[in-house]
Amino acid sequence: MLKLFETFLESVPQLLLQLYIMLGHDESSIMQCLSMAFSFCNIAWTLVDYRRCLRRSLPHVREMPSGLPTVVYLLYKLFTITPHILSCSLLLMLSPYNAIALVFIWLLGTVWAYWLQTDFCSCKSLEWFYRAIIGVILTFTFFNVKGQDTKVAMSLYYLLYSLMNIAAPILLTLLKPETQKMKHLLPVTIVIFVGTASGLVCLVLYYTLLHPKGKRREADEVDGLEKEPETTLRMTRFLQP
Repeated sequence: MLKLFETFLESVPQLLLQLYIMLGHDESSIMQCLSMAFSFCNIAWTLVDYRRCLRRSLPHVREMPSGLPTVVYLLYKLFTITPHILSCSLLLMLSPYNAIALVFIWLLGTVWAYWLQTDFCSCKSLEWFYRAIIGVILTFTFFNVKGQDTKVAMSLYYLLYSLMNIAAPILLTLLKPETQKMKHLLPVTIVIFVGTASGLVCLVLYYTLLHPKGKRREADEVDGLEKEPETTLRMTRFLQP
């Protein structure tokens, strides 16, 4: 849990800043590219590790199988988070004031968590802080905030996500024609387009064919539990990817 918070409150903002500086100067070394690639992989693996540990800790939820399901889930997260962070960096290149748009997206995520009435923490002030962290995470990837059925919410999220990823390089090219001479623009644009499509394919593949199913109740039913230990009940109210 703490590793998840550290990733999205520290690692992701640092990576976004590094990309903004690198793309702004249009210069990079092989070591810089390898370091950022490793950072993307580390972020994706953190989400996979968190999901596996969470499902293992909840007795009413089937564990996430190793092998192909884990690989596909890792690719789903890697191929959705990477293009999204890259598109955010392009929007910041278009104008630093687009940081306000990212703050607005964070605010929407926080308000949505409030609307869902999350109840993970024991006091209201900590709950508000928790919801603010949820908003940060939702800025970059989708999470099942309260362990409920999220088909509609996930579909809407990735629709808006795809539109943002597609719009970022197009707007940068149209509104700042001088950026067309950048050596990094074409590779980044290809990664955004191909990564977005690949990530959505892996998403559909995982949840239609590889998501753990069986007689045990799934994660979208956890809020109806009764007679569970308090620690377990609190964990069922926590973020479920």
